[in-house]
Amino acid sequence: MTDHRQIIAILRGVTNAEVVGICELLATSGITMIEVPLNSPDPFKSIAAVATALGDRATIGAGTVLSVEDVDAVKAAHGAFVVSPDSNEAVIARTRALGMASYPGVFSPTDAFRAIRAGATGLKFFPAEVLGTKGIKAMKAVLPPTLPLYAVGGANPDNFREYFDAGCAGFGLGSYIFKPGMGLAEVGERARKAVAAYDQGLQK
Repeated sequence: MTDHRQIIAILRGVTNAEVVGICELLATSGITMIEVPLNSPDPFKSIAAVATALGDRATIGAGTVLSVEDVDAVKAAHGAFVVSPDSNEAVIARTRALGMASYPGVFSPTDAFRAIRAGATGLKFFPAEVLGTKGIKAMKAVLPPTLPLYAVGGANPDNFREYFDAGCAGFGLGSYIFKPGMGLAEVGERARKAVAAYDQGLQK
């Protein structure tokens, strides 16, 4: 599956018992890029379970990836992309060498160009709420125009429009979309709201 809304659902703290059900709901709601951070319970098992269950309906990847060894484990679990909190060249290069997409976290032009030279597929502005839309817009002016930029950390449907206007292509949604203990009904409601706001933002 290649046609995705550029929304990554970040399921930090998700358990194996609930992950497939949550991901089925997200995919049905229109969010088909799903990240399981590696500081969640048994993340590689969760990634493998979702990759098997959802097939080509969604793309599953890992977040908070800090080492080349973790990249290898994500690939072994049939993950398709890697999200990192920093611009670790070794992690980015290994991710790309294994055929996965790489979305490293950046906060400055130095971070951004380090990540680009290492082969990043896209850049995660994190924490976006601290960098702000003015900071993102200023950096966008010097970055490759076709490189997708994602706002992560403070992005939600109420401010998608502001980040689109600053040059972002998409968003990573963490605690907005899922927190441990959140019920399926609430996850679904929030996912549908995010999809509606994203689609509306693209129409401008």
